[in-house]
Amino acid sequence: MSELSAFRNRLVKNNRHWKKWARRRGISCFRLYDRDIPEFPWAIDWYQGHVHAQEFARQGQDAFTGDEQLAFTDTLCSVLEIEPTKLALKTRQRQRGSDQYQKTGRQGEEMVVEESGLKFLINLHRYLDTGLFIDHRQTRQMVRERAQNKRVLNLFAYTGSFSVYAAAGGARESVTVDLSNTYQAWSRRNFELNGMDLEQHQLIRADVLVYLAQLVRQRQLFDIIVMDPPSFSNSKRMENNLDVQRDHSGLIHNCLKLLRPSGSLFFSNNLRRFKLDAAIEQAYSCENITAKTIPEDFKRHRPHQCWLIKP
Repeated sequence: MSELSAFRNRLVKNNRHWKKWARRRGISCFRLYDRDIPEFPWAIDWYQGHVHAQEFARQGQDAFTGDEQLAFTDTLCSVLEIEPTKLALKTRQRQRGSDQYQKTGRQGEEMVVEESGLKFLINLHRYLDTGLFIDHRQTRQMVRERAQNKRVLNLFAYTGSFSVYAAAGGARESVTVDLSNTYQAWSRRNFELNGMDLEQHQLIRADVLVYLAQLVRQRQLFDIIVMDPPSFSNSKRMENNLDVQRDHSGLIHNCLKLLRPSGSLFFSNNLRRFKLDAAIEQAYSCENITAKTIPEDFKRHRPHQCWLIKP
C-alpha cells in the first residue's frame, strides 16, 4: 500500500523531529502527527512512552477496519518502538453534547504524566479524551504565571488542570466547578498527587450556568477566571442545554461581573466556526490570544480559540 509507505515515512520524520523538540523543552506529552496525510486522518499523541491515536471520521468514508487497522497498528508500534499494549486507538466522530466525555467500554489503567514539573492522572483507554488536554499547556502556564496571591475560578473544569497550575503559581484560593462527580474526584486526586492543600482549593459540583448566577447574587469577586466550555452539552443534570455559540455572551457577562477591576478572564472553546459576539468586543477589552496559546505541535490543526478578556 503506497499510502501506508507515505504514512510510515512521515511518521518516522515526525517522530524524530518532535521527540527532539520535546526533549529540549522538557515536554513529555505532545502531538506527533496531526492528519498530515489526507488518507490517514489521525491525531497521534505521545504520553511518556504510551500513544493515543484518534481517527477523525470523514463523511462518506469508512473508518479503518480489519487488515487496514492491523497494518496501521503495526506501523505505529514499529516506528514508535512501543508494545501494542501501550497503544490506544479511537475513532472521533462529529460530536454533540458531552460525547468527548463518554466511556469507551474499556476500563483502562490510570497512569501519571508530568507537565511543567506537575503531575496529572490520565487514562488513555476509558474515555474518548485522556484527562489532560495537552493543546492547552501554554494557556495553563499563562494562568500559573499570573496566579500569585490571586483568587481563581475555574469553570467547566474537567479534571482541574488549570486549578492545579494556579495552585502551583501561588494562588491563595481557587474554586473548581464541574457538574461531573467523576471529574471532580479526578481533580481532587490531581491536587493530592501534587501535595496541594485542598483547604485552599474548593471543588464544587454544580451546573456552571446556575452556579455563575449564584456567585453574581453573592457578589463574589475573583482575580482570574478560566472558562473552557464544551461546544454543546445537553446533560440531563443541567437545567438547560448549553450551546457555546448561543450562550457565550451571557456566560462572559456574568464572569465579568465577578472580576475585580484588575482581573482577567481566559475564555476558550474548540468550536471550529466560533465567532465572539461583537457586543462583547465593544463592552470589554478582548484580546484574541489564540496564537500565543497554541503550542508548536498543534499548529497544523488549531484545536481551540482563546481570548483574554478584561473589564
